[in-house]
Amino acid sequence: MIFALGGNQNSGKTTLFNQLTGSNQHVGNFPGVTVERKEGVIRNHSNATLVDLPGIYSLSPYTNEEIVTRDFLVEQHPDGIINIVDATNIERNLYLSLQLIELNIPMVIALNMMDEIRNNGSAIDVKKLSEEIGVPVVPIAANKNEGVDELIRVMIETAEKKERPKRMDFCAGAVHRAIHALSHMVEDHAERLGVPPRFAATKLVEGDAAVLERLRLSRNEQEMMEHIICQMEEERGLDRAAAIADMRFAFIRRLVERTVVKPQESREHARSRRIDRILTGKHTAIPSFICIMGLVFYLTFNVIGAWLQGLLALAIQW
Repeated sequence: MIFALGGNQNSGKTTLFNQLTGSNQHVGNFPGVTVERKEGVIRNHSNATLVDLPGIYSLSPYTNEEIVTRDFLVEQHPDGIINIVDATNIERNLYLSLQLIELNIPMVIALNMMDEIRNNGSAIDVKKLSEEIGVPVVPIAANKNEGVDELIRVMIETAEKKERPKRMDFCAGAVHRAIHALSHMVEDHAERLGVPPRFAATKLVEGDAAVLERLRLSRNEQEMMEHIICQMEEERGLDRAAAIADMRFAFIRRLVERTVVKPQESREHARSRRIDRILTGKHTAIPSFICIMGLVFYLTFNVIGAWLQGLLALAIQW
């Protein structure tokens, strides 16, 4: 069995890889690119190989790391995915999780840094998170080797039973209609390519040129695709990539609200957050900047400058 280990940078991926494989690992490069590839045999499971994919934030094909990860998952069809998620930064990390789920490969989320969550007074309802997102979630602390044995057990069991994600639909409204219309349109092409229709449809909405080329759509299908996407953009008031990102983050925000309990906010942090909202707000940032710069110029030339002038005049009189 082959397992892929994927996640954001600085999520503890390397630490977990070392915990899962011990000394049974070797390093090379992915074919054709100078992107490091680490492989190892999972401890106590000689028939299970773990491939450590590059740390990325999405499956969009903008960097070599993203292209390598996407191509490996799409072309190699691993038996399972271990998606490591930093529990202290769960909203950003789950963005990649939703994309991995769309591949419809047996998957387990390793919810890392749970020791820090406990220490700062937060809590995560792991069972509810698993139910809402549709894949097993195992809490771990990779740096302390906590929960790693349970992760291995759940991971092997999920792959052997071929338990695919129970949920792949995270969208609503115009985006929902566009993705589902494209899913039906490209179903045969996606089957030939060996990817789920929903994954192919989402990539088309995002403007993934590589996926579009591999699907080999006819001219009529491409024109219909473009019409569906343009209609979605007009209804949402966002461009295609922004609409997909907004859809995912909207789901993640609702999910976090239902499953994550954060410590009570201090007065200082609340005050700082209110100030930040004004200084960086969409409609208030520029006026705030102008006011601050105006105040700086006023103080420089009318207050500090006048004071220095008086001081210099006094020195000359002496």
